[in-house]
Amino acid sequence: MRAQLTPEPSLSLSPIQINHSRYPNPSRIPSSLHFLNKNSGHRLIGRKLRLIATRAVLDSATIEQLGLNESDIRNPAVSSTYRNSKLPKPNQTVLEAQARVCTGPTQTRPLSEEQAFKVLDTILRSVRGELKDEEQVSKAQLGAFFAGMTIRANAFPEATQWSEGERCAMKKFWPQLVRVLPPDVIFIADPEGSIMGFGSAAGPHFVGNGTSEMRLVGALREILAGGHLGYEEVQGVLEDAFALKMEDGKSTGVSESLLSAFLIGQRMNRETDRELKAYCLAFDEELGPAPIADVRSLTHYGEPYDGNTRYFRSTLFVAAVRSCYAESSLLHGVEWMPPKGGVTEEQMLKFMGANTNLSLHQAKELIEDEEVGFAYTSLREARPSLYSLIGLREQIKKRPPLATTEKVQQFIRAKGRESIVAGFYHEGYEEPLLMLMKRRGVHSGLVVKGEEGALSMTTRLRSSSTSKGLPVNYCSGFRSVGMESACEVDGVSRQSFKLEINAMDYGFEPTDTPRTDRSVSKNIELGLAALHGEKGPAYDRIVLNAGIVDHLLGCDGAEDVSLALERAKEAIDSGKALKKLLNYIKMSNKVK
Repeated sequence: MRAQLTPEPSLSLSPIQINHSRYPNPSRIPSSLHFLNKNSGHRLIGRKLRLIATRAVLDSATIEQLGLNESDIRNPAVSSTYRNSKLPKPNQTVLEAQARVCTGPTQTRPLSEEQAFKVLDTILRSVRGELKDEEQVSKAQLGAFFAGMTIRANAFPEATQWSEGERCAMKKFWPQLVRVLPPDVIFIADPEGSIMGFGSAAGPHFVGNGTSEMRLVGALREILAGGHLGYEEVQGVLEDAFALKMEDGKSTGVSESLLSAFLIGQRMNRETDRELKAYCLAFDEELGPAPIADVRSLTHYGEPYDGNTRYFRSTLFVAAVRSCYAESSLLHGVEWMPPKGGVTEEQMLKFMGANTNLSLHQAKELIEDEEVGFAYTSLREARPSLYSLIGLREQIKKRPPLATTEKVQQFIRAKGRESIVAGFYHEGYEEPLLMLMKRRGVHSGLVVKGEEGALSMTTRLRSSSTSKGLPVNYCSGFRSVGMESACEVDGVSRQSFKLEINAMDYGFEPTDTPRTDRSVSKNIELGLAALHGEKGPAYDRIVLNAGIVDHLLGCDGAEDVSLALERAKEAIDSGKALKKLLNYIKMSNKVK
């Protein structure tokens, strides 16, 4: 382990040996869920899960044999099928261009002349009404694409500004586009009349429709020039756009083009701490004060909402383990989220028959229930305004600031100690995430660079050819020192740490991470096999992530990392963790 710890006292992670028998081949994990029947009290649930898994396989076979499209038969075992079919699909030509030009100052890849001609021709034909259905370019796509182009022209370094091909294409198409594009998009493309030349008067004179849009347009003038906003400015825009403080709850409405330009523009400019704080806190009172759970400890898990597409996602099973020794957890997310559209906790719970429509008060009851001790809440129930943006987020392609701040939420509070754990991928976001956790006033905060930017630390050996940047299993965080009550924003003595977890230091054999490749059922099979006590890579990852997180957060009984890991093992090997998960499935359908 490589560690940097500041200030004193330092954390100590001493290695232990985990006495596993030689691991079986991970490919031999059972394809059915028959092992659930070990616990006689849950035979019915076990049979139900096997039936669901069988139906999923049959659906997949039927699709293959009959040559049906994905839309004809929905296979609930594959994460991509959880996308809401009612959401309009974005135009793929423009979406591919957005992936190149709607990103950061160093990551942007300018379009070639051929690519730029194709994109602008597609936009022109769409606005003229020549394209139908999925070929149409949405207002949100127009806003995001032109915002990206404008910010690059105004504020990006020379290498990622417009290419000669882009300039040539825009010179040819803009005189035609300016005649057919709506005024808000013309404003986004040339807000000060200094980029396009032809038709340059429209942008400077645009003010928007209504007070909500007027505030948004004012903010966009700063953003499109590469600038930043204050905390109150961002909160004001968000409150107006989503009618968060209007008594009648009815928004005056803002243009999708303007809203998408705002979201992608702030991400391209790399949000400041005050901007991220505004996104994080703006929606806190949407449904009133957060319910307060009567538990001594509550950990909020902030997994990336767009899920895992390649590797085993362990957090649901870790929550079941930690609940066995009164470390309660709240998981939150969505069923499906772009851009990855990977496996999520909501998909797994829904697949297993759990109720995924719990209100916050119902989730609080499950956290307080000693037979359960953890809960999952969907953004759909916790923050309806943010949930309503899923379709728009697919249209803008790249992750907006909300993809960062939604991981640092407290949908439910606790009477006792609170902690937040969040995953990250891109270097530079670990410190803003920790800042937001401190602003939340929690006792402990932890950011983890797990696999796929999720929370799962791995037992895989670090590759010698690892690319630059922080390695997988990098952790950074803080915990309060000598504090029994909730932390305040200021005046709290905190112990900070930065370290890289090497699983071999704790007796884990190096193993490749089990691949699930968007398979919800495979992720469930791996997790349930591990909770049944089957030793192997999935088991190790659950133990590692439960024990190390307990220790780093400063949880009771986890001061010694070896005891924390052994405690997690005992929760699994005794069958308690499996029982907790099955109790959750049952009780989530009974809670009032």
